[in-house]
Amino acid sequence: MRPKSSTFFKQWARLFLLAVPLAATAANDTIRVNQLGYYPHQEKIAVTDCRDIKTFTVTNTSTGQTVFSGKPLYSASSEWSDKVRTILDFSPLKVPGNYQLTIDGKYTVPFSISNQALLPLSRAALKAFYYQRCSLPIEETYAGKWTRPAGHPDTQVIIHASAASSERPAGTVISSPKGWYDAGDYNKYIVNSAFTIGLMLSAYQAFPEYFTKLETNIPESGNGIPDLLDETYYNLIWMLSMQDPADGGVYHKLTTPSFEGFIRPEDCKQPRYVVQKSVTATLDFAAVMAQASRLFTPYDSHFKGFSEKAIQAAEKAYAWAAEHPESYYDQRRLNSQFQPAISTGEYGDRNAQDEFFWAATELYLSTGKSMYLQDAAKYAPHQYTLPVWGNLSALGVFSWMQASAQKQEAGQKFLPGLKQSLIHLADSLIQGADVTPFHAPYGHHTQDFFWGSLSDQCASQGISLIHAYLLSKKETYLNNAYRNMDYLLGRNATGYCYVTGIGFKSPKHPHHRLSVSDGINEPIPGFLVGGPNPQPQMGLPAFTCAPDEAYLDQELSYTTNEIAINWNASLLTFSAMLDALASSENGQ
Repeated sequence: MRPKSSTFFKQWARLFLLAVPLAATAANDTIRVNQLGYYPHQEKIAVTDCRDIKTFTVTNTSTGQTVFSGKPLYSASSEWSDKVRTILDFSPLKVPGNYQLTIDGKYTVPFSISNQALLPLSRAALKAFYYQRCSLPIEETYAGKWTRPAGHPDTQVIIHASAASSERPAGTVISSPKGWYDAGDYNKYIVNSAFTIGLMLSAYQAFPEYFTKLETNIPESGNGIPDLLDETYYNLIWMLSMQDPADGGVYHKLTTPSFEGFIRPEDCKQPRYVVQKSVTATLDFAAVMAQASRLFTPYDSHFKGFSEKAIQAAEKAYAWAAEHPESYYDQRRLNSQFQPAISTGEYGDRNAQDEFFWAATELYLSTGKSMYLQDAAKYAPHQYTLPVWGNLSALGVFSWMQASAQKQEAGQKFLPGLKQSLIHLADSLIQGADVTPFHAPYGHHTQDFFWGSLSDQCASQGISLIHAYLLSKKETYLNNAYRNMDYLLGRNATGYCYVTGIGFKSPKHPHHRLSVSDGINEPIPGFLVGGPNPQPQMGLPAFTCAPDEAYLDQELSYTTNEIAINWNASLLTFSAMLDALASSENGQ
């Protein structure tokens, strides 16, 4: 997610390039399908590079019987090369089972149909957060071979000079344990943590019954609390420790001065700091604490008064942000004034209007105080935008939509316009998707491919299309959300299912220190990688292929192959909402 700038990394990159040739960026796969599976009612599409196809057949692998045959639906040329993709439609096939698709009797690929096609993905995406836990031994009972000792206890964290106050001067030691490692690195960032939990809780508030049944074998499983709430609570408790009790401001991040090498957590020796309080971190904290306070209330006896602690912390944080609206985190400026210099992920953002909107929204919905409703109206965006950490107003929109569904009338000054804007965006996303080379809204524009675009574009589009469907009940929005999921899971230009441990061709070498350093051949499962990204990267030759093929499955390739908690939040939200809707349709 962020450029790595340590001397160690640069040396490692040079050695890596000498030892390993640059792999082919696009696999020469013949047929691309959703490698996890399709629902019975779902559209079922495969894509192939084979030309002049006459027929294709589908065989039941259990019986050996041919159960479907057809001709190509259409062909479409790549926007960036001379490659022609041919689309095969076998949607009439609806019986659950395992199958094999064959083209002209020569090329084959397996696929399955299941009433719970995406349930394994939802479980894996949520379970991935357990593997990211900081300050805790990851036990064999829950992690299998990916067990590890506790790393980064974070009970001796130093107040950086940029975060100093009269109550906590520079060098003061505080305790700030737990939380999740943010991405491929070992630091913890409030901005991204808040967005991650906010997006996950948006799915929970839309489908609470689904998440009561989604168990993932974590230490808390079976305690009567949805695993999603237990998992997010582990990070929320860390977040509470990042608030200055004297004034309510929230430190931007807990970090080492520079990124650690590719070593195990328990071997890391750099000191850990909390740095400058920022308005964006403080507002994101306020928003997610207010949201969590509301959603955790039914289980408050178990969480020992967390809901009240959270709402008090949220209101105190919001008051600090209102008094410091220009306190943006600027790492370059920070390093010009304070030592030690900080070179880890910045999560810089110079516009806090979306943070104010989300925080005011959640605080109003949790307290009913008119001042927060007035601020939500004041900061409401003019149009709906895809949910990403740098613009998270959509999280506020999702909460208002849920409140509107529950017949609350507040927000009617701005909510109708935002709903209309969401529908307008959904219409623009699906326009022409029926005739694109991979039969999906995502993946046929150059601007679709950037750092983390599989989350911030592909999955975020899918989530937005689902919300458009919930708002309008137009099946075409839901159908196109499924298409974006098919793209993530293998129906794309590289033939990769972009989630570790899922499908028959998935990333083996993510840019993920936990996976690289553990001595296990297989990566930790359940993580969405960033995906194709033609932008240049330090230490690697520039990609010369088509943008949708600019993917490298190597540990070094942080611009295409890193993992991150916000990306997994998008994956979990996307898959869980689709699976919840499919389960409802199937009466499960």
